[in-house]
Amino acid sequence: MITKELISPKSIVVVGGSEDTHKPGGNVLKNLIETKFSGNLYVVNPKSEKVQGVVSYPTVDELPQVDLAILAIPASMCVSAVKTLCNKKACKAIIIFSSGFHESSDEGAQLEMEIVEIVNKAGAALIGPNCIGVLTPGYSGVFTKPIPRLNPMGADIISGSGATAVFIIEASIELGLTFSSVFSVGNSAQIGVEDVLEYLDNTYIHGKSSPVKLLYIESINKPEKLLKHSQSLIKKGAKIAAVKSGYSEAGSRAASSHTGALASPDKAVSALFSKAGIIRCYSRTELVTVASVLMYPKPNGKRMAIITHAGGPAVMLTDVLSANGIEIPEISGPKANALLAKLFPGSSVSNPVDFLATGTAAQLSDIIDACGKDFDVDSMAVIFGSPGLSTVYDVYDVLFDKIKKSKKPIYPIMPSVVNVKDEIEHFQNKGGISFPDEVAFGSALAKVLNQKNNPDKFDLPPVDTKMIRSVIDKSSDGYLNPEDVQILLDAAGISRAKEIVAKTETALRKGAKDIGYPLVMKVVGPVHKSDVGGVVLNITDEETLVIEFNRMMKIEATTAVLIQPMLSGTQIFIGAKREDKFGHLVMCGLGGIFIEALGDVNTSLNPVSKQEASEMIQNLKSYSLIKGSRGQEGVNEFLFSEAIRRVSALCNFAPEIFEMDLNPLLGNSKQVIAVDARIRIEKQIIS
Repeated sequence: MITKELISPKSIVVVGGSEDTHKPGGNVLKNLIETKFSGNLYVVNPKSEKVQGVVSYPTVDELPQVDLAILAIPASMCVSAVKTLCNKKACKAIIIFSSGFHESSDEGAQLEMEIVEIVNKAGAALIGPNCIGVLTPGYSGVFTKPIPRLNPMGADIISGSGATAVFIIEASIELGLTFSSVFSVGNSAQIGVEDVLEYLDNTYIHGKSSPVKLLYIESINKPEKLLKHSQSLIKKGAKIAAVKSGYSEAGSRAASSHTGALASPDKAVSALFSKAGIIRCYSRTELVTVASVLMYPKPNGKRMAIITHAGGPAVMLTDVLSANGIEIPEISGPKANALLAKLFPGSSVSNPVDFLATGTAAQLSDIIDACGKDFDVDSMAVIFGSPGLSTVYDVYDVLFDKIKKSKKPIYPIMPSVVNVKDEIEHFQNKGGISFPDEVAFGSALAKVLNQKNNPDKFDLPPVDTKMIRSVIDKSSDGYLNPEDVQILLDAAGISRAKEIVAKTETALRKGAKDIGYPLVMKVVGPVHKSDVGGVVLNITDEETLVIEFNRMMKIEATTAVLIQPMLSGTQIFIGAKREDKFGHLVMCGLGGIFIEALGDVNTSLNPVSKQEASEMIQNLKSYSLIKGSRGQEGVNEFLFSEAIRRVSALCNFAPEIFEMDLNPLLGNSKQVIAVDARIRIEKQIIS
């Protein structure tokens, strides 16, 4: 729980405060003093009566009552200190810098658990241990540098890594990005990233609270909470960008199905972020660049004017924007000619608007005004640096003024980070945010403009829940038999091919008469049927039927042969996999042998909305094949989408489904039918 004392304490004690500012206890005290903490400040240090001019007490027992305690002492001493602070000094907020807890040893983990128990009983908040601290408008409770400029409308950052938080702050300062608060949660013993986000959601007031939340996450422990409060914040008007580290799959366990091979914990993270509306970034630079873009008003559309005095950067920006669906429309006509007349000979206004290296502040003003009222664009990017021959204060002053007054967002790209360092600093000191690299900016802008707004309500199609539960409840862990799979598909309303399982020649012949020729034969038992010669297509006579049956029954692990009518259509795939803590991932793509060969699969976190199902299909690289190309019949997208959502509904009422493959389904303009399905059950669900 986050207490008011953690956010805005009236008194702070640094336990382990020191004169040595190269130590955490010394530097946090220095930061509190230099940033003029307005409340009562104390130190616990048995060797001095005053530390950096602050009154020091020899022990925690001798302190007066205190709101917040910052501990910079060995881990072994923290339990006793916390017990005294919470039980005798009415302390409601604890920040522990110290390491040596669960990240180090079992003994350290035990100490951490004892501390959490104490603070929970006292109704106090705990940040850390093993963190750099907390920075709010009320105090600078961090032992690191730099201390960024604080601004109520700056960004909030929550980080699972203290060092990374520092590096993010450093990268932000280069762009002029300010902060409202910084939370380094360290070991997240009591309060983790999700809990801080919950607090920011519960206290959010649009127009008065920080509009941008930045997350650096090493482990998502409470995905439901992260999803809930991210969606809530975004619905209120906030924006969220995040880095989730550790996305490589080295050492992941082998999977026994197509779905298991294609699903992964990182796909679960991406699906969660997508559903939540979080913009996923993959580096500190990308994170702060996206955050800086988010600090500007969002354009009404994707048509941009590029204004530049240097051709090369404008071309590179045009390339990255165009590649990501952002249009750089041609500017022409009488108003364009009128603007061109105000510029030096050799200039161009066709877009990019190039007003040459000799371009002036007055000309920039004219160009921005024209783009603002005369041309059909939604935003402007202004690239302006300097070869170092003259200052550009006047240009940046005009740019700052236009940014404040323009109804269309203007993004300033200032690439001369050495030649005009002072002018950039001048621009940022006034409150401006700038971008040093046009390609990094363009990529970040594309992420922002291409971000989907997902619905927060999901109406899944109706399914026969009673029938679903009857199959699941009687089943043991492992793969369901084909008969039970058929019942589940029927209960979920998923169209399937008629099929009969035969263990004898007599049953085989009878089944063939019931279904009719031509037939498909498949082994029952082996996971990857094609790999073992366990699929035969277009069986047209009884003699071939019997010969293939006898051959198939000799294939290792085969227990029976399944026969189906020979159907036609494009092979597609739908699958689901339960990912611990996250719930089910639902996937779709091309089916058959293409699923792993191409790896063209899109994933959503259950439950899947109509919008999400459609986007899963339409964002496939192979979408042109789904639509139909070169005379080939396409797949009915509505039925494909409906089948995805019915798999979603099935998983919703049968969380015991661990892996599910519908591969392939055959789709054409009239129907989407499952012709092969496998469902694996695991009843021990880890929440």
